[in-house]
Amino acid sequence: MLAPARLPVIIRYLDKEYFRPRFAPRYPPPDELVFTILSQNTTDINAGRALETLTEKYPHWEDVAGAPVRSIASAIKSSGISRPKSRYIKGSLSALLAEHGGVDMEFLKGMDDREALDFLTKLPGVGVKTAACVLMFSLGRPVMPVDTHVFRMCKRLDFLPEDASREEAHWILNAIVPPDDKYSFHINVVTHGRKVCKALRPRCGECVIEGLCPGAII
Repeated sequence: MLAPARLPVIIRYLDKEYFRPRFAPRYPPPDELVFTILSQNTTDINAGRALETLTEKYPHWEDVAGAPVRSIASAIKSSGISRPKSRYIKGSLSALLAEHGGVDMEFLKGMDDREALDFLTKLPGVGVKTAACVLMFSLGRPVMPVDTHVFRMCKRLDFLPEDASREEAHWILNAIVPPDDKYSFHINVVTHGRKVCKALRPRCGECVIEGLCPGAII
């Protein structure tokens, strides 16, 4: 799939506006997996608090895998919808233990990106976005997550069909964004989506890429 001609210019403008971030691992893979599950339908701040509370209660992920769902849910209540999240966390960690005898996920380093993505999305409650977060933010792989900001902005930029699903958007955007730009594009689009390209009232007049955006409100 050919990348739109505007894409390199947009990447450059966003890099200039927000600086081009350098990759630094956020968490080790199992921590990133749990954090990303916790971050579903809430803020990173709430997810971080829940992760801290959970690891204070259970210092080792093997302990979480063996803990009752009710106890996990109590520890992560600050993340919201804690009951299903606790089942996903326990189920994913238990599956890692059963299949690999541990949860450090070192085996991912021996897989290519597609194999690693396929493995992760077979874990309970892990969709393609969560799997991509583990691969990008923990391992530095060029697999870009498509969160709500990336999804919204890329539709406004006409990089995605109007009826594209989140999973379809993942494959489309990962095909057109160059590997070396995926990390910075994701980070800067999220920042821009939060500050300027808001869901309800986009601040198009303040947007550095307004002239390149078909969805801009003039």
